[in-house]
Amino acid sequence: MEQTNNKMNLKSLAGITVGVIVMVLVQHFFFKAPSFDKQMMQAASELNKTCPMMVDKETQLDNSVALPEKTFQYNYTLVNMVKDSIDIQSFKNYIEPIVTNNMKTNPDMKFYRDNKITMSYYYKDKNGVFVIKIAVTPDKYQ
Repeated sequence: MEQTNNKMNLKSLAGITVGVIVMVLVQHFFFKAPSFDKQMMQAASELNKTCPMMVDKETQLDNSVALPEKTFQYNYTLVNMVKDSIDIQSFKNYIEPIVTNNMKTNPDMKFYRDNKITMSYYYKDKNGVFVIKIAVTPDKYQ
């Protein structure tokens, strides 16, 4: 009788073990949390629903994109300027501290700070000509 109970206990234990393994596998393959890359793409997609949008009288946010290597890029157009008339170094000296400070202090950027995202700001002129790209890497805002 005791041997029969031990066999039943072993069968029950084996059944429970198999059940737990199946449950874990089902959760892993069918109910995965979205990957980090997918979260970044979703954030870009949500923002892009509001684009294009004027940021100020000179700058239009055209769209955003999630890029490889934990980079999130904003694409802007300087709507009243052509590249030849822009002092690019002065523009960089002006805009880089602003975007870096925003990354450091804006509560909306917490997700990006926590995940050590590089924020990239890509600017083109009113004719679509590339002007400058500024990258705010984690070492600049941590």
